[in-house]
Amino acid sequence: MELQKLSNGSHNGEFAPLEDGFMAEQEEFLPHKSDGKKKTQFTDFEGKTSFGMSVFNLSNAIMGSGILGLSYAMSNTGIILFLILLTSIAVLSSYSVHLLLKSAGVVGIRAYEQLGKRAFGNPGKLLAAVVITMHNIGAMSSYLFIVKYELPLVIQAFLGKHSISGEWFLNGNYLIIIVSICVILPLALMRQLGYLGYTSGFSLTCMVFFLCSVIYKKFNIPCPFETFSNSSINTTSHDECEWKTFTVNQQTAYTVPILAFAFVCHPEVLPIYTELRNPTKRRMQSIANVSILGMFVMYLLTAIFGYLTFYGNVEAELLHTYSKVDPLDKLILCVRVAVLMAVTLTVPVVLFPIRRALLQLLFPDKPFHWVRHISIALCLLFVVNLLVIFVPNIRDIFGIIGATSAPSLIFILPGLFYIRIVPTEQEPLRSKTKIQAACFTALGFIFMTMSLTFIVLDWITGEKRSGGAH
Repeated sequence: MELQKLSNGSHNGEFAPLEDGFMAEQEEFLPHKSDGKKKTQFTDFEGKTSFGMSVFNLSNAIMGSGILGLSYAMSNTGIILFLILLTSIAVLSSYSVHLLLKSAGVVGIRAYEQLGKRAFGNPGKLLAAVVITMHNIGAMSSYLFIVKYELPLVIQAFLGKHSISGEWFLNGNYLIIIVSICVILPLALMRQLGYLGYTSGFSLTCMVFFLCSVIYKKFNIPCPFETFSNSSINTTSHDECEWKTFTVNQQTAYTVPILAFAFVCHPEVLPIYTELRNPTKRRMQSIANVSILGMFVMYLLTAIFGYLTFYGNVEAELLHTYSKVDPLDKLILCVRVAVLMAVTLTVPVVLFPIRRALLQLLFPDKPFHWVRHISIALCLLFVVNLLVIFVPNIRDIFGIIGATSAPSLIFILPGLFYIRIVPTEQEPLRSKTKIQAACFTALGFIFMTMSLTFIVLDWITGEKRSGGAH
């Protein structure tokens, strides 16, 4: 699937603009009805992936484990403020894809790393590749962490065991190795990302089941309710069963970065664009808009119904809250299985852009070769498994990665690429569109500064609370 060489007289990584590149730039951010004429922008790769499969893959790239924490985020903002923030981030994410596609259309490049090279030379290419690799390794690790800690509990529940004993099949470290070899690796060895549309569709179906269960539980769990923890029973009060429209507390500041990270899909946009059948910017923008809108609806419904079930008692991990109310609930057990399958099937989709970035960085002029294709997948899974197994507290490491890579991929790099790549003859630096792109980039730096500040403050207050003990 990897894009190695472009036509139109490309030499040593340099790319000539397409004849219809400037005309194509007139396409709008929100697609409208076309005139029925198909314009071929790229001749480097004959894509075969359908519109629907592309939507499944991009939606699966957007959907992450962060959906489990959205109800908690809503409890710290209130329904109205959460809706405003979620809508704003979704629109900004779609606009970011728009900037990427316009930049790609001008120069005929559908590789994030090559856009970086066209904008800033080899340093830009290296920066893009490093950011994508860091972010997606962090995402893969977070998914496998869920497998490591949730799968033993699911197996334990199915076996009817009350505690995890010394059996090897209840050891999370062994389980992630087995899952990586038996499920993730075969899918990651596929040559084209488009083939994963079927598994992405199944993964999204699992998350739809999760959403339906959250909605059902809203009408099945009355408030006040009892919670079970440490062999004790606690009962909530009627005062805790009131929803809030707008609230601000110490945790509210974390909501914006959380929501921004929930819509990161940009490393996958151009690889999906590469394999799209009949590729045009309008068609790819439609895929992005449909995917982001679908995830927006799922995020909003999950947050609302989860919050209206537990109100101020909702915890950072929604499924854990359900388990405290009814530890033996069979439906929640099934939901846990569905979430495990969903995050497992997302790992191969996230792995493809990393391999593409490494190929662009290390072997930019080499044709496709199965040995490189397989070797990079094996090495990536090996590194991620080592991280998940041997790093006891990986939250801070991935906190730093997320605070720097997510704003870079959504805001900073697309804005900078657009400003540098689109010719000044077409759009001067003081044009409305480039000023918007500059403001968009500045917003990314603000998000990055906020996120890093919150992480540092959390480290400081965490050390005070724990007294230095782990």
